[in-house]
Amino acid sequence: MNVIRLQKKFPILEQGDLFGIIEDFRNIDLDEKGWVDKKVVIDSVSKEGKGSYDEVRETLKQVDVDASGHVELEDYVELLAKLKENKLAVPTSSHRPGSSAAGSAGSIGGFVHKGTGATAKVVVSGRSGATHTINDEERIEFTRHINSVLAGDAVVGNRLPFSLENFQVFDECTDGLVLSQLINDSVPDTIDTRVLNLPKKGKKLNNFTMLENANIVLNSAKAIGCVVVNVHSEDIIEGKEHLILGLIWQIIRRGLLSKIDIKLHPELYRLLEDDETLEQFLRLAPEKILLRWFNYHLKAAGWNRRVANFTSDISDGENYTILLNQLQPEHCSRAPLQTQDLLARAEQILKNADKIGCRKYLTPKALVAGNPKLNLAFVAHLFNTHPGLDPIEEDEKPEIEEFDAEGEREARVFTLWLNSLDVNPPVVSLFEDLKDGTILIEAFDKVMPGSVDMRYINKRPKNGKDLIRFKALENTNYAVEVGKVNRFSLVGIDGSDIVDGNKMLTLVVESYLMLIC
Repeated sequence: MNVIRLQKKFPILEQGDLFGIIEDFRNIDLDEKGWVDKKVVIDSVSKEGKGSYDEVRETLKQVDVDASGHVELEDYVELLAKLKENKLAVPTSSHRPGSSAAGSAGSIGGFVHKGTGATAKVVVSGRSGATHTINDEERIEFTRHINSVLAGDAVVGNRLPFSLENFQVFDECTDGLVLSQLINDSVPDTIDTRVLNLPKKGKKLNNFTMLENANIVLNSAKAIGCVVVNVHSEDIIEGKEHLILGLIWQIIRRGLLSKIDIKLHPELYRLLEDDETLEQFLRLAPEKILLRWFNYHLKAAGWNRRVANFTSDISDGENYTILLNQLQPEHCSRAPLQTQDLLARAEQILKNADKIGCRKYLTPKALVAGNPKLNLAFVAHLFNTHPGLDPIEEDEKPEIEEFDAEGEREARVFTLWLNSLDVNPPVVSLFEDLKDGTILIEAFDKVMPGSVDMRYINKRPKNGKDLIRFKALENTNYAVEVGKVNRFSLVGIDGSDIVDGNKMLTLVVESYLMLIC
C-alpha cells in the first residue's frame, strides 16, 4: 500500500502514524487475507485506546466497507483517520455513557448520548442518515437478561457475558445464534439447532450463512407471535440497534407472559370480578390480567389505590411497596412508605424484591421514570415467582371447555400468526376475538392488500363494548365473501358460524388465509 497516496487521501494522519496503522492491521490480519472482520477491528481499536467500543463501532459505519463486511487496509486507515478527526472536534469525556449532564448531549461519529440514568438515551445514525433512539436502561437490562438465561448455553454460552457498558450485544446478535437461543429460552424447542449454521473450527460465519440464520430467527419469532413486519434479515446481520433491541424485547416479553395462563394457574379464577364470566376473563390480554392481579393484592391489603398502567400509577413506589408486603410480609416491610425521596424509596423497594429473589429488570431510576417495558417485565417476573393466590379447591375449579389437542395447537398457531401481522387489538382468545369479524377483515387486508373495502366494515364501538350481533354478522359474512372471491373453499360456511364461535369452521377460514401469506 502506497503510504504517500494514503497520506494525500487522509492528510490528518502523519506518515509515522500510517506506518504504525499498517503494522497494527497486519497484526490483526493473522491469516494474511488482506481483510479483517468488523468485530475484530472494533475490539482491537477500542482496546488500543483509539476510542471507546461504541465510538469505534459508530465511526466504522461511516467507512465505505463493501457488502461482505470485510474491513480492508484502506478501510482501516480511513477508520483511524475519522476517529482522529472526531477526537479533535469533540472532547472525549462527553461521549461516555452517563457522563453528560441531564439535558446535554455528547456526539461522535453519528453517536449521541442524551440524559442520564433512566432517561439516558443514545441516538444512533444509520447509513441512510436516519437516526434512531436507544433507551440505555432497556439495553442494559435486556443484556443482563441474556447473560443470565443463556449462561452455559451449548451454542453461545462461551461468548458470554456481554458487556453492559457498550453496544456489544447488537454485534453479537448479527449471526442470528444469540437470538435463536433467546427464542428457545422463551418458548422451548421453537428452533431445532440442527438447522442453524454454526461456526466450524473457530471460523466465523460468512454473510450468506448469517443471512440464513437471520431468516430462521425472523420466521421463528413470527411463529411465537412477535411482530416482525418492519424487520428484515439484512437488518439483523447489519446490527441495526433499534430493530434488534425491539425484537429482543418482544422475545423476552413473550416468555414472561406465556405463564399467565389459567390452565397453568387455575387460581387466576379468583381474579374474576362480579358478574364477569370466565369467557370474558379469558379474553383479557396478559397485561390486563397482570394489572388485575396487582389490584387484587392491593385490595386484599386494604390499600385505597389501584393501578391502571405500568407507568405513572407505580412511579412513586407506593403500590409496589404494598404489593411486595402483601406477597411476602415477613421479608418485605412497608418501611419504604416513610421515605420521601423517590429514588431512595425505589432502592428500598428493590432491596425488598431482592430478599425474595425478584430483583430483576427494574432499576430505581427506571421505576421512578415509569418505564413501561421494564415495569411490565418486573411485575410479570414477580407473578411468575410469587403469584400469592390461594389454590383452587376441586369443587371451585372453573369449567374450561375442552378442545381436541390438534385443534388447540392450530388455534395457538393462528393466534400467534395473527399477532405477528400486528392486528389491533392483539388476539388473546382466538374464537372470541374473531366473532365480530373486525380482526379477520384486518388480516385479509394485510395479507391481500386491496381485497377489502373498509367502507363496508362495522367498527367496534369506542366505549369498548361488543358489536351487536347484526353488525357482527355483516362483518363476518363480508369476510367469508372476500374469501370465496379469492378462491377459498368455504362451501357450507357463512358468517354466523364465526359469530357463534364454531371452532372447526373458523379454523378452516384461518387456515386458507394463512396459506396465502
